[in-house]
Amino acid sequence: MAPRDERLLAVLQRVAPGTPLREGIDRIIKAGKGAIIVVGHEEEVGPLISGGFKLAAKFTAQRLSEVAKMDGAIVLDEPLERIMFANVHLVPDPKIPTRETGTRHRTAERVARQTGKPVISVSESMRIVSLYVEGMKHTLEEISSVLFRANQALSTLERYRARLDEVSSQLSALEIERAATLRDVATVLQRAEMVRRISDEIEAHVAELGSDGRLLQLQLEELMHGVHQERALVVRDYLPDRRRKVDSVLDRLDGIPAQELLTLWRLAEALGYREDNGDLEQPLSPRGYRMLWRIPRLPWGIVEGLVTRFGTLPRIMEASLEELDEVEGIGEARARSVKEGLARLAESSLLERYS
Repeated sequence: MAPRDERLLAVLQRVAPGTPLREGIDRIIKAGKGAIIVVGHEEEVGPLISGGFKLAAKFTAQRLSEVAKMDGAIVLDEPLERIMFANVHLVPDPKIPTRETGTRHRTAERVARQTGKPVISVSESMRIVSLYVEGMKHTLEEISSVLFRANQALSTLERYRARLDEVSSQLSALEIERAATLRDVATVLQRAEMVRRISDEIEAHVAELGSDGRLLQLQLEELMHGVHQERALVVRDYLPDRRRKVDSVLDRLDGIPAQELLTLWRLAEALGYREDNGDLEQPLSPRGYRMLWRIPRLPWGIVEGLVTRFGTLPRIMEASLEELDEVEGIGEARARSVKEGLARLAESSLLERYS
């Protein structure tokens, strides 16, 4: 599946196995019929309706399959509570471009593009269900096929997550040794971005699987624990210009084409570094967000206060208890917790790196 799109995911969840709409679609296929189903009766859809009749009847899977026995299109309300129209002729703008060749699919795509409403096309001859969401098309597959590909993607995610944890631990050790470089930072961001994109693909599979994807969802949540946070904290630690917003950098990372993720300079450029002003081996010093956030029960406000007061992780680690205590809201007990917490993190990072 293509990279995740929230609009398509929302529609996939509504036609997933176990939902009334999916049951109705399955009934249509078993009956050997076809259909065009528009989800949403708004002012954008009304002008495209010609003929047929208004039902405004309560939506059930059985009723959907019954009205599909007529040749015309079916229009449902947005909450999927009522069948608003049946046996209607849809007349979208013929100038709207379409990639489809069959009459039913051409109409479905044009209606989706013109109205912005999801349109489902059930092919009578091929027994194929196609979803049209604005300019996107997705063909529903057999559950066994989706499950197979989802499990393959999950295995890939496990390997990539292990590699992310490895390079993240390596970066932590290098930060303690004051030997971190732009290459090390870009490598962590690269691996985090790869993991995130595989996760997006699995999420789409989970949405399509519906109730059959609950176990996959649990496995996905476990594998993705802390990844988005790690990615954002690395950006905070190494932004060359603190005036830049973290969200804008994360958006730039999102926008890197998949084939360019292997080029570390693309990651570095998204972070704000320029190739003509240095190289990947240039040394960098973290601000300390990432390491401080790993100390248990340390509020974000205290993390911000420490970074603002000392500027870099090495200076925070060198600070005395009295200097840490001077940070607003920290107190003697928390200053000791920060000092000891950073010492434990430093020891475990170095042991992991050299064991």
